[in-house]
Amino acid sequence: MILFLICVAALIAGYFIYGAFVEKVFGVTPARPTPAYSQKDGVDFVPMSTPKVYLVQLLNIAGVGPIFGPIMGALYGPAAMLWIVLGCIFAGAVHDYFSGMLSVRNNGESVPSLSGRYLGRGAKHFMNLFAIVLLLLVGVVFVSAPAGMITNLVNDQTSWHVEVGTMVAIIFAYYILATIVPVDKIIGRFYPFFGALLIFMSVGLLAAASYSDQHSILSQFTASDMLTNLNPNDMPLWPALFITIACGAISGFHATQSPLMARCMENEKNGRFVFFGAMIGEGVIALIWCAIALSYFDNLEGLSAAITNGGPGNVVYASSFGLLGVVGGVLAFLGVVILPITSGDTAFRSSRLIMAEYFNVEQKGIRNRLFMAAPLFVLGGILTQVDFGVIWRYFGFANQATAVMMLWTASAYLLRHNKLHWITTVPAIFMTAVCVTFILNNDTLGFGMAMNVSTIIGLIASLITTFYVIRISKGKGEAPLEPSSVNVENPSQPVDA
Repeated sequence: MILFLICVAALIAGYFIYGAFVEKVFGVTPARPTPAYSQKDGVDFVPMSTPKVYLVQLLNIAGVGPIFGPIMGALYGPAAMLWIVLGCIFAGAVHDYFSGMLSVRNNGESVPSLSGRYLGRGAKHFMNLFAIVLLLLVGVVFVSAPAGMITNLVNDQTSWHVEVGTMVAIIFAYYILATIVPVDKIIGRFYPFFGALLIFMSVGLLAAASYSDQHSILSQFTASDMLTNLNPNDMPLWPALFITIACGAISGFHATQSPLMARCMENEKNGRFVFFGAMIGEGVIALIWCAIALSYFDNLEGLSAAITNGGPGNVVYASSFGLLGVVGGVLAFLGVVILPITSGDTAFRSSRLIMAEYFNVEQKGIRNRLFMAAPLFVLGGILTQVDFGVIWRYFGFANQATAVMMLWTASAYLLRHNKLHWITTVPAIFMTAVCVTFILNNDTLGFGMAMNVSTIIGLIASLITTFYVIRISKGKGEAPLEPSSVNVENPSQPVDA
């Protein structure tokens, strides 16, 4: 338990110390009007209170990733917890902060447009395609996963019998509705409650495990195990761990979600709490589920068997009901099910906005929103017929590759403004090496090359990309938007750029 508490304390300290440093490097201007006011349209640009924006952001970014990923990553032992802590503070939270704040500074633009502004038109076109593919994969994953989990719950705990296909249709119907209605009608109204429920149930599970007679949190591990690969299946830690645990450490999906709340945030000074803070909150959730996975099954062999018998969803089901009983288990399980549903609908919403931005189609009218959303749902429906395991593997790589693009975009921005770019460049270099090594070495998705060769090429690719971004940031690429010259507190007075 002490090991877990140290990890949580490190995340909290990271928010107050490193988060404040990152905020200072970026340089917020509280008097600058945010897109919630300057672009207000009553649909996607709607001012909302800071606590509400934070909880919606947390729920948007926390799909099954901070649960399924840490459960799968727990097979490597406490090394997974070390990556969650370091990745969350120095990569994920920084990534989320800049994806949100750069959107705030550029009229609520999505990540493809931001990449175009700071990395050039080629990056914009590439990211438009890549982001849409990622979001479609996310939408499909976050339809299939909750549909299967709800079906298992209903069939096991009641006398009713439902089919997975029925649940998929119901969830898709909800996604269509949530994608096209104004952001404050469903997402802004109900998601803060769901976000609070997520936090409550995660803490409840941890407390139950802590006071359980049969289970104790991380009692069989020591701090030195954090530096050891304990995977019972002899799976290499590099680079797979950094792809497996994404949303709990760093996730490109978040870059597609942060602009949604950038369009609703009332003041730039709230950015650290909303974007950096939500990622730290997700890191705590990831730590909880990683600790439960490491502790509930007594050893890693037991965890491996549970995953083999039913995937990470089986781990969630067994631990929820085993620790909290039937009533508590149902509530905890539903709290987990809510995560992918509330991220799936915002994935399709983000897709709609990225498409509309790319084709310059205004979204105030519902007919235009339907026009943009319809083909996305048709493609999503087709992809639900593909094997879930295949979709999940492609999602993992696409997710981290998107994070790499966002980090390089942030580095280009900082270089343009003569600010300390290493806070994004260092994690960008690391994650570039991870992604290139993974795709070159992986037999299923990539080229099946030897690990040492793949790693060397990955490191070389990171260095080449670093020099390229530094070069193009000296004037090439699309120029960023000029900062607003209106003082939100006193419209007659300009603000500093």
